[in-house]
Order: sequence, then C-alpha cells, then structure tokens
Amino acid sequence: MLATEAGELGFCLRVLADSPSDPAAFVCPETVVGSADDPAALRELLDGADVVTFEHELIPDTVFDVAAATGVPARPAQSALLYAKDKLAMRQRLGELGLPMPAWANGADLDAVKDVGRRCGWPLVAKISHGGYDGRGVRLVSSLDEFKTWREGLDEGIECLVEQRVPFSSELAVMAARRASGELRTYIPMQTWQEQGQCAAVLEPAQIPVDIIDQAEELARQIGVELDITGVYAVEMFLVKTPNGKYHLYINELAMRPHNSGHWTQDGCVTSQFEQHLRAVLDLPLGDTSRTAPYTAMANVLGSKLEDPAQAVTKVMEKYPEAKIHLYRKSNRPKRKLGHVNVCGTDPDLELSSARAAANLLMGK
Repeated sequence: MLATEAGELGFCLRVLADSPSDPAAFVCPETVVGSADDPAALRELLDGADVVTFEHELIPDTVFDVAAATGVPARPAQSALLYAKDKLAMRQRLGELGLPMPAWANGADLDAVKDVGRRCGWPLVAKISHGGYDGRGVRLVSSLDEFKTWREGLDEGIECLVEQRVPFSSELAVMAARRASGELRTYIPMQTWQEQGQCAAVLEPAQIPVDIIDQAEELARQIGVELDITGVYAVEMFLVKTPNGKYHLYINELAMRPHNSGHWTQDGCVTSQFEQHLRAVLDLPLGDTSRTAPYTAMANVLGSKLEDPAQAVTKVMEKYPEAKIHLYRKSNRPKRKLGHVNVCGTDPDLELSSARAAANLLMGK
C-alpha cells in the first residue's frame, strides 16, 4: 500500500522482503530479498536511499547500525521506536509525562504486581514486553499464583508486565503523522472493535462527545512531540464512561507505522495514512487529513474458508457496489489479515454493517 502511493508520487520505493513471493515484493520494482539482521542485504537496501522506514516494530538493532554507518536516516528513529517495541519502556515514559494509563507493574516485581491486584482487583492483564501483537503474548490472570505460573512459562529472558483490566465502554484509536522538521497532523479519532485480540472493524468518526475527540487528538499530539516520532503513528485508547456520565481516556498501546486502524483513510480521507507516512519520513509538507465522507467503516478479512478470498470479489461487487476491496495477496491461514473493506456514506450503522458483511463474504462466511 505504501508502494501504490509512492508510485503515484513519483518516488522509488525499495523493499527488503523475506522472499520474492512476499506481497510487498510483488508490487515493488526494486526488491532486496534477505533478512533484516543481514548487514549485506541491508547495505544493498540502503544504497543511494534517502531514508529507511518500517512496516512493523520488530526491527533488529542491526538495521539502525547499518543505517547509521551508511548515513541514511531511520524514521522513526531507534530512540522513538523503542516505545512501540517495548511495553515496559512505553509505560515508564508515558508515566513520566503524566499521561493517563491503566495502573501497571513490572512483572519482575511480584510485590508491585500484588499491589496492582490489591488496588484494582483481579483479574489483571499480563503482557510480554516485546514481540506481542494481535492478542499474542497477552493473558488474563486471576491471581498472583496464576500470574507466576504464566510468567514461569515464558522463554528465558522475556520481560513482562501486568496492567489493570480497564472497564472500557469502547476502544478508540487516533492516527497522527509528524514530519522530521516538526509539523504534525492528526486524523479524527475512530472507534475500533476487537475480536480475539485482533482488530475486526473500525468506524470513523467515533460516536463520542466533541470534547473527548479533542482530548484524544491532544494526547496523540503530545505523544508525537514528547517521543520525537517521525512518520505515521497510532495511539490506541480505552474510553471509560463512569456511572455519573463522565468520560475518561486511558492510553493502551502505541504503533509507529501505518496502522490497521487507519486503513479507512485510503477511501475516506483527502490524504491516506500511506501517502502521509511517505511525506512525513521524507520531511515533505503533510497532506490534508479532512474526511471525504461523513462516515467511513472498515472491516478486516481475518482468514478465509475460501482457498483465496479473491474468489468472492465478484459476489462482493454485485451485492455491495459501494464497498472498496483491498486484498493483500497473502497466503491464507486462520485469522491472518488477508485484506480489508472500506465503505463510505452518511449512515454509520449502515456503512459498518455493509463493510462487515462484505468482509464476511471474502472470509467465506
């Protein structure tokens, strides 16, 4: 999706891929096949490059070492990406900034874990600090003994933490972009729906009070500036509505890359998150983040009972002509994100139901 935008802007995008059959390799004229911890492959990737950027956070230090040696800026920088890679580092830094978060404790400190359980009540959410995503590396633990058993089952050297189980009324995400010279723009907050730890659907704008929208955008701006992020990033949040009708936001996690929750911008916004990321990392003026429709819904294709979800494309086109289909050419396996569907319109409930129904057809449901 970055390659599509780069081509339209006249930029040359070179990709490091695990194999020639990777989806990115299929659409990028310049592909280097190799590993991200192979200095020779990295030097070939970076030869003549203006900047190197990433499509996930699990980036080995070798990438930054080779980039520094070749004089190619890495954006986001290693110092910023740390807070998306390391949940313990993120919690500590956001706490230093006084930003709203669930109560938490380092999993290595059993007294602190016990104290969070005492103050917030069990169960707590246990997470590995590095490498977990889409619900992986996350466990709901109902007691200190259960947490200890879970922790003992982790591979040696894996750090972890526990967090308060927030009684949220909805989950939100804010996409933002910041260029190297400091310009920053946010996209309107959206509501997300998770199923088995994965984002299943998104609706923008989130159906929440205007003052909460403003608060969520301000939190995203503050995080971008304080962590010195360059590129597109996502701030995932919990929204809690108290019995007296007041709302509170809690920061859940950060992602420093174009993010699944921002895929709606491809069809519902003046500047998609993919074009915006290219602008930001190249330190070009950021694009307009205004919406092009009152509402946009996105639904993910999470695995498929069909051999290939593309087998249902004609059926989706016939039944939902308003749907925009985006398939990734990934190999099919259960719960893998194989694509998404965007639907724009004036009725939030209708757009969301249409997007979900179209995605279900692609999943063979």
